[in-house]
Amino acid sequence: MSDVLISAGDASGDVHAAELVLALRALRPDTRCFGLGGTHLERAGTEILVSQSDVAVGGMIEVLSAVPRVFAAWRRLEAAARARKPALAVLVDAPDLHIPLARRLKRAGVPILYYVSPQVWAWRTGRIAKIARRVDRMAVIFPFEVGVYAGSGLRADFVGHPLVDPLRAVRERTDRGAARAALGVSPGQLLVLLLPGSRHNELRYGLPLQLESAARLRALLPEVVVAVAVAPSLRRAEVDAVLAQQTLPVTVVEGHTHEAMIAADAAIAKPGTASLELALLGCPHVAAGRANPLSVAIVRRMVRVPSMLLPNLIAGAPIVPEFLQEQARPERIASALAELLRGPAGALQKSRFEVVSQRLGAGGAAQHAAEIACEMIDGGGAR
Repeated sequence: MSDVLISAGDASGDVHAAELVLALRALRPDTRCFGLGGTHLERAGTEILVSQSDVAVGGMIEVLSAVPRVFAAWRRLEAAARARKPALAVLVDAPDLHIPLARRLKRAGVPILYYVSPQVWAWRTGRIAKIARRVDRMAVIFPFEVGVYAGSGLRADFVGHPLVDPLRAVRERTDRGAARAALGVSPGQLLVLLLPGSRHNELRYGLPLQLESAARLRALLPEVVVAVAVAPSLRRAEVDAVLAQQTLPVTVVEGHTHEAMIAADAAIAKPGTASLELALLGCPHVAAGRANPLSVAIVRRMVRVPSMLLPNLIAGAPIVPEFLQEQARPERIASALAELLRGPAGALQKSRFEVVSQRLGAGGAAQHAAEIACEMIDGGGAR
């Protein structure tokens, strides 16, 4: 029997980590997993020692308020690693949480597989050497990331993108008409889905902006109805508190975000994984978001890519409109959404999403990552 420590610090990482756990336990049924995560990891049979909601915060400045909780998470996971002596630790994305945790786990003598590489190719390239010192093997989800670690001494394997398989399954099992009916969308109405993010500060900054943009859109297109998807890492009460401050009728979606993406005619997403999910599910959308101005100023000095959106980076073209920070004006966002809903922009964007899908591979990311984990558990396949 092998114990594996697994840690996923945000909502998307929780999904990817759960798929890996299921694949790993299919290969090695005696594997016991424990660590940090959310509802998906728990449903996959992982013993949750630290709740993901305790560390779900983002931003260069906002994270300071979560420092005590993050330190407590590190201490608890390190203590569990020393007590249980797992054969492997799997860290999923969330570099601000996991790169320091990797140092603690390395100190405890635990081999480390990092699944879903930090986006060091976009910014903070100085982290590559630090990651190489602390991590034994890297499973990357974009083909070009293999070259990022060339010469660092850290072996990196392209395993495919973890969204490909689950989203293909969602598309196959979801009837769009039934999904729209479940949300109360009648024929002739246009459903716009709001995706404000999975972290507490993203909700605070992003949801009011998205709600105001949706209200402006309804002034242009009265047939629009609005839904907001609540990430598992957020508490419903937080969303309700924001919704109570405005009069726009909004349907709240919990636990069926991907089905809502299929049901939607268009969406507003915070830059991040949600944009890629929308692209793979064929939902036209714009990206809009605001953050702490000081956080943004710091990031802008460090970022090295022409877009903050993965669909745009993968396609090599600005296929999804971006409205960030000072550009995030509700009237501009509403106008872009109206074009997607009533003009040719929506069909054009959907056709370009096919390019994104093709470049992410045929699937099998969780299976490939689980096979690497098995190699490492058996004592091989590290550097």
